[in-house]
Amino acid sequence: MKKINLLSTLFLLSLAVAKTNAQSPSPKSAGYEGPNKLNTWALTITPALTQFYGDLRQYDFKLGPEEHLTGGLGLALHKQVTPIFGASLNFWTGNLNGSKERIYNAHFESKGFLQTTINAHANLKPILFGYNKLKRWKWDVYAGYGYMWFNSRVYRLGTGKSVELIRTNTNRSSKTAGEWERDGSTYTREIVFPIGSAIHFEASPRIDIGLDFTLNHVNTEKLDVTYGGGGSEQYPRQDIWLFRKGDSKLDKWGSVGLSLTYKIGKNAVMAKKDAKGNWVHDPAKGRYHLRYTNPLDLIAPPYNPTMNDADSIAKANMPKPVDPRLFTDTDGDGVADLFDKEPNTPANSIVSGGGVAMDLEKYVKDIIAKNLPKEECEAMFGNIEFDTDKAIIKDPSQQILKQVIDLLNVRPNCRAVIVGHTDARASDNYNFQLSKRRVEAAKRYLIRNGMQDPSRVLVEYYGELRPVSDNKSVEGMSRNRRVEIRILPMNSIRSSYPAGFRTGKKKDQEPGKVAKEPRKKK
Repeated sequence: MKKINLLSTLFLLSLAVAKTNAQSPSPKSAGYEGPNKLNTWALTITPALTQFYGDLRQYDFKLGPEEHLTGGLGLALHKQVTPIFGASLNFWTGNLNGSKERIYNAHFESKGFLQTTINAHANLKPILFGYNKLKRWKWDVYAGYGYMWFNSRVYRLGTGKSVELIRTNTNRSSKTAGEWERDGSTYTREIVFPIGSAIHFEASPRIDIGLDFTLNHVNTEKLDVTYGGGGSEQYPRQDIWLFRKGDSKLDKWGSVGLSLTYKIGKNAVMAKKDAKGNWVHDPAKGRYHLRYTNPLDLIAPPYNPTMNDADSIAKANMPKPVDPRLFTDTDGDGVADLFDKEPNTPANSIVSGGGVAMDLEKYVKDIIAKNLPKEECEAMFGNIEFDTDKAIIKDPSQQILKQVIDLLNVRPNCRAVIVGHTDARASDNYNFQLSKRRVEAAKRYLIRNGMQDPSRVLVEYYGELRPVSDNKSVEGMSRNRRVEIRILPMNSIRSSYPAGFRTGKKKDQEPGKVAKEPRKKK
C-alpha cells in the first residue's frame, strides 16, 4: 500500500510540474493562455495486437503450442497542457493467451480484460529537434497508473479446453486485490503501470495518424494463474497454479497498434509554409492545436527598423517643398499670392478671402436688401460719437449714418428716430441745447448724403437726463455723450423709449421737439 501511495504522489507531482511549465515564459514550455487561443483536446482510438509476458510464455517473438494472435482496442482522451507536456485518460479491452511445455505443459486464456489508466505524456520532438524541424511530427513517451480487471483460465496442453486446471477467483486463489462481477463471471482487479511511446503525424487540421507501443506492468503473477521459476519441477504440481509469490518476475502484457486521433476544438487550422519555406502561423484564420504549435509563434515579432529603414521612412513622410508664393503678398491686401485672384488690387482696398476688391457700399446695400423683412422694420441701434462740447460728427460715425441712409431708402415703411444725450457737465439748459445741436447735425448729414424722404427722420434730445453710466469718471461721461439712432415702423406713434419712460415731452408737443425740464434743486 505504501508503494501505491508513493507512485500516486509521484504521478500527481508530475502533473503539477507540467502545469507549472505551462505558465513559464520559457519558449520550450510556454503556456497557451493569452490573446491567441489554441485547441488542446484530442480523442484517440488504437486497434492493436496484444502479447502476454510471464510464466506461461515459451517464445517471445513467435507463437507457442496452442497459442493464437490476440488483439485489443484502446480509447484515450488527451489534454495537452503545453507543447511538451500533456495527460490522458485511457481505456483498454482485449484478449491475452500464452503457453509453455517445459515444466507446466499448459496454456491459458484471458478473454475480455478491461483496463483504465491515467497517463502523463512528454513530447520529445521539440526538445530534440526544436519546433520548426519535423513540424508535423510528435513523439511522445508516457507513463501512468491504473487498474486492470481480468478473468484467466489454465488448460492442459493437448486437450484443447477440455481439461481445465485452474481459473482465477476460486477457493484456491487469493482475492486480496478485489474482484468484480460482470456477466456472471468474476473479474480479478490488479494495479497496472503502463509505459510506452507513440509517434504521431499531423495529416490534417483535425486528424493525426500514428504508431503506439505500450508495455503494461501488472502488479501480480496471477494474470496467468501460475507462478514458478527455478527451471525444474521443484514445486509440487498442485502448487504451480497458485497466486503466491514465486521466483519469477511479475506478469506483463504489451501492445503495438495504429492510432487515429481526432483533434477537438473550434476553427481548427494548421501551420503552412510560405514561398521561402518558413512555417507561417496566422491566428486570424483559426485555432492551431497545442500538440504541434508553440504559442510564441503566434506572437508577431517586434519591428526594429534599421538605419536604412528609418531613412526611407523619413524620406517617404517628408513634406513637399513649400510654394514661396505662400509667403508673399505683392499688393499687401492680406491674401498670399498663391491664393490671390487679383494680385494687383489698389492699396487700402477691401478684399474678399480670394483677394478680389469689394465695393463695400454696394455690399452693405445688398446685405440690407436681402436680410431685412419686406413688410416690417428691424430695429437697428447706432451710437454716433462726439468730442466734448462739440456737435461735429467723427469719421467712424459717418459710416453708420450712411448705412442708415441705405436702409431707409430701401425700406419706405420705416423711419429713423435720432436721440441725443450729454454728460452732466455744464447746466441743464446748456446740455439740452448741446444734445439738440448734435441730433440736428446727424439729421443734416442724412439729408445732405442722399436721404430721399427727410420727413421720416425724427429727433429727440434729453441733455443729461438719461445717462447710461455714472458721470464721475472719464469713461462714464464718454458713454453718456451719445446720439442713438433707432429704426421704427412708420405706423408706430410711440417714443423710441418704452412706455412709462420719461422723455420730457408735453402731450401736445410735436415729434422732434422737447420742452425744457428744469432741474430740481436739492
